[in-house]
Amino acid sequence: MPRDGSPRQRLLAAIVLGARGRYAAAAELLDPLRRGRNPLTASLAASTLASHRRQLGAHVVARRLDGEALLAVGLRGVGERGAATAGGGPGLAGSGPGLAGGGPGLAGSGLAAAGSGSRGVGSGPAGTGADSPVPGSTSATTGSPPATASPSTSASQGSLVESTEDPDGLDLQGARADAFLGLAADNLALGRISAARRLAVRAAQADRRWRSTVRGGWVGAEIELAAGQPEAAVAPARLAYETAVARHARRHIVKSGIVLGVALLAAGQDGARELLVAAAADAEKYELDSLGWVADRVAADVDHDRAEEYRFRSRQVLHAVLRRADPCVMRIAHESPWVPIGPG
Repeated sequence: MPRDGSPRQRLLAAIVLGARGRYAAAAELLDPLRRGRNPLTASLAASTLASHRRQLGAHVVARRLDGEALLAVGLRGVGERGAATAGGGPGLAGSGPGLAGGGPGLAGSGLAAAGSGSRGVGSGPAGTGADSPVPGSTSATTGSPPATASPSTSASQGSLVESTEDPDGLDLQGARADAFLGLAADNLALGRISAARRLAVRAAQADRRWRSTVRGGWVGAEIELAAGQPEAAVAPARLAYETAVARHARRHIVKSGIVLGVALLAAGQDGARELLVAAAADAEKYELDSLGWVADRVAADVDHDRAEEYRFRSRQVLHAVLRRADPCVMRIAHESPWVPIGPG
């Protein structure tokens, strides 16, 4: 995980750090990137920071970063129909439902920490979302203007135009999809289901490759759970899981297993226990602490013989994650109703 080198290397290093729950270290790399001169890198870094904020329940803070990410690369891409406008569209800062935030998630078991933060079918916290970071700087929490403040500014940057696509979506289309999906998750957290659906459609129009397909499946499943249609949540969750498995994307497999397991559980279908127990085991094996404490909490709901063991492990991992977060993020987590700080 190189901490110096090219912007791309630093971005990838920060994503890995975030996956392991090392949020302060990730923020140290990401905050300078989102303030750099390259709009593409700035957008990807802002989306990653937003995702990490959501993983600890800070949906309101995440919405600013998601809006910043979208503004950096612009609203429209090849193949998209129509456009949201700065004055009234669902994706832009402060004007409409696109910049919402803060809400519960899936199946009462803490899945909101897994990333996107949506409303769910249970009695407690949950969510999924972008699989990546938490910024440590004051500017990231106060919503100060980004280095690339508008689509017109971004469009003038030559670095925004790429000659080849990145297979994993670290390019213009992928960045735009990340931003739209983040905004969809932020809307869902406020219960704005219709806005979340529209933004998820925009994300699919922006990018249909494997990573956006997986992440879109997470958000799509959460939308259906929030709408009280758990049976409809199974198909997008299964698509996400099968796509991640086909790509051998370990963290995406773990997270998709959690989402699909919760969807199956909510729909009363078979297979939830196996998926959730496997997700908890793999999160521990591969040191994916950002998902581990969530996976343990949901596993406790389906493996009653080991429920106390899973809950104890979940508290241990969450404590380790918070120790490696910056003070601002620790405060947010302690104030969040979706992060189970303390006993129980």
